Amino acid sequence: MVTAVPPLPTIAASHGELPAWREAASPLTQSLPEQIAARLSERIVSGAYVPGQRIMEQAVAAEFEVSRGPVREALRLLEKDGLVIILPRRGAQVTNPTIAEVNEIFDIRAMLNGLRDRTIAESPQREPLLPVLEQEITALAGHAALPDGASYIDTVLRLNRLLTQASGNRRLQAILGSLAVQTVRYTRLGLSTPERRRQSVQHWQDLLRAIRDGNGDAAERIARRRVLDSRDAAIEQLLRQRAAADAQSAA
Repeated sequence: MVTAVPPLPTIAASHGELPAWREAASPLTQSLPEQIAARLSERIVSGAYVPGQRIMEQAVAAEFEVSRGPVREALRLLEKDGLVIILPRRGAQVTNPTIAEVNEIFDIRAMLNGLRDRTIAESPQREPLLPVLEQEITALAGHAALPDGASYIDTVLRLNRLLTQASGNRRLQAILGSLAVQTVRYTRLGLSTPERRRQSVQHWQDLLRAIRDGNGDAAERIARRRVLDSRDAAIEQLLRQRAAADAQSAA
């Protein structure tokens, strides 16, 4: 008998906005392909599966003790969110976007985050959100100087999830969910240095003031700048990594 895939660790819930198939709180409410997709997604965004790596249906089916059918469905879910590409006669492999593609994804996310944060700042119902935002951003400032950026990044992703949910726009939530999953690998790169985290904290503190003041123009501008700064830092790190890999290959 096929058994459910063991539940994900709680870190999966901290990845910010999530697509519909990852929103279920318990494996009991997810289909078997959704459970497998969640596990594979966690490996991709954490870097356990590297860009370009093939994901073998047979190996995944054997690991989770299921047939290849649910694995195939899981990989299709991941393809929809841009985490894998399924190639004829080669199967699935982790996406490895070009620099131009990373630029495109972050540009779209910057625009949509700007819309989201403007909507929140101009909402008459924003007051109950302010204490929660202030608490999270205060914690963020404490994490910024730590040598390990994991707690900082988790808090940023949690803040993004909070704001996306607060927007009340279900279509926007769905689109940002897909973009969040595609960009989380690069968000980690973009916030990998203490200097970048200090810059990011300033953006979040400025955003809190804009939302408190009901200043939609400022909230939108700050949101866009925050995402684009993360994009630029991530691309710089990507270029360094690829240059180092090329140099190692040539050695």
